[in-house]
Amino acid sequence: MKNTIKAAGFIAAIMVAYILWADHYMGGLLKYMSVALTLSVIVISFLIFFENRHPTQTVTWLVVLGAFPLFGFIFYLLFGRNYRKERMFKKKYILDQETYQKYSFAHTTEDLRQHFQKYGEHKIYALAERLGNTEISFHTETELLTNGEETYESILDELRKARHHIHLEYYIVRADGIGHEIKEILIAKAQDGVKVRFLYDAVGSWMLSKGYIQELRNAGIEMVAFGPVKIPLLNSKFNFRNHRKIIVIDGKVGFVGGLNIGDEYLGKDPQFGFWRDTHLYVRGEAVRSLQLIFLQDWYYMTNDSFITPGYLTPEPEREVRRTGGVQMIAGGPDNEWSVIKNIFFSMITSAQKFVWIATPYFIPDEDIFSALKIAALSGVDVRLLVPKRPDKRIVFHASRSYFPELLEAGARIFEYKEGFMHSKFIIVDGEIASIGTSNMDMRSFHLNFEVNAFLYHTHSIESLVREYINDIHASDEINLEDFNGRHLGYRLIESTSRLLSPLL
Repeated sequence: MKNTIKAAGFIAAIMVAYILWADHYMGGLLKYMSVALTLSVIVISFLIFFENRHPTQTVTWLVVLGAFPLFGFIFYLLFGRNYRKERMFKKKYILDQETYQKYSFAHTTEDLRQHFQKYGEHKIYALAERLGNTEISFHTETELLTNGEETYESILDELRKARHHIHLEYYIVRADGIGHEIKEILIAKAQDGVKVRFLYDAVGSWMLSKGYIQELRNAGIEMVAFGPVKIPLLNSKFNFRNHRKIIVIDGKVGFVGGLNIGDEYLGKDPQFGFWRDTHLYVRGEAVRSLQLIFLQDWYYMTNDSFITPGYLTPEPEREVRRTGGVQMIAGGPDNEWSVIKNIFFSMITSAQKFVWIATPYFIPDEDIFSALKIAALSGVDVRLLVPKRPDKRIVFHASRSYFPELLEAGARIFEYKEGFMHSKFIIVDGEIASIGTSNMDMRSFHLNFEVNAFLYHTHSIESLVREYINDIHASDEINLEDFNGRHLGYRLIESTSRLLSPLL
């Protein structure tokens, strides 16, 4: 890498000399800018080539920079400088790892040993524990929450019961109907002496009004923006967003899943109408892992640590029924192993009967895409559930470009037609599942901060299976012959969108 930097410096020196020469002999601002842009693109291309990224990403960036120099240059400044990722989040990764290991569940080893004897999934368990840095709890209850009405009803009910603290972490927060309802409850609880901390993503919630934030702050609630970006073009943090949706109440009850805070999740957006989504209610020991994820994110943004007995339940609630294993795993650009993606990969390759996936955005990397195709070719029932209508058109068309290969391998693809499908989960053999904030796309795997609940032989998996079947009945299945007959214009759009998929 040092040789790369020296070479880049050498090229930069040549660039400066060339610009001075061009300015003297060629004259004109336009020519001056053109030469500067051209040489900047050359330097960036040189750096990308020697960063040893995945070949697909390397080729994509070189094509974009070559075909659209100005667009490619701006896009690279916004989204391409991943070489700073390790340095930017290294301290957070080390601190998170130390904290998660320190607050482990002392009784888990024996539970796992007994569970291993009953089920033969040693590799998945071992991988999840090693990469996730959080252990599997067998003293946790989970309940599947379907769509906005059921989810918000449960959230509002639990918020009203808070006695000690409320922690919220969201990607999108809107100052609309449900946003104001939650705000009023938080203010009332703060006035009752409950400590409320609210972490919201600066980019995802960029439309959140200052008045909304100030009203909460005036009530004594700590409102903190994750990854604030003052000058997007000069700040590579713009590309690394906190996509997590977490609520922790008194360290005993938690929520995680696909819903942000906004009226559209209640089906009140006229553009999308009915909004299909899935969330998870959690009670018991695994809430501590969810709490640790929040507290570490809070510490990263504020340097304030609250890892104390008051915020971490010291002993599991023994009255919680033992209904299988629950593990909370945080993924993000601070983890070099792409933890959630690699566990997904392990789940897919271990499948014996079926792999059922629901995701609003399907842009897999080559590892996941190959795993799905091989599973389908092996006779595993591979199903993909995606929305029929788009909310992000480039992503929508890029997703569809992957369909023909999957269908040819024997997978089945369904488009949900009764509204917008935003659920994010994967079920393997009806025995292991994951539900959370991570989409089945490269952005969730490599760039966003995500959190997923991994479920092992719990009752909630049975509920997920039932809901998936219901969703399939509300969908249109894609036929390979009909899909291959689509208009050439759509194919062109899909292929172009797929070319950009490593950057999305």
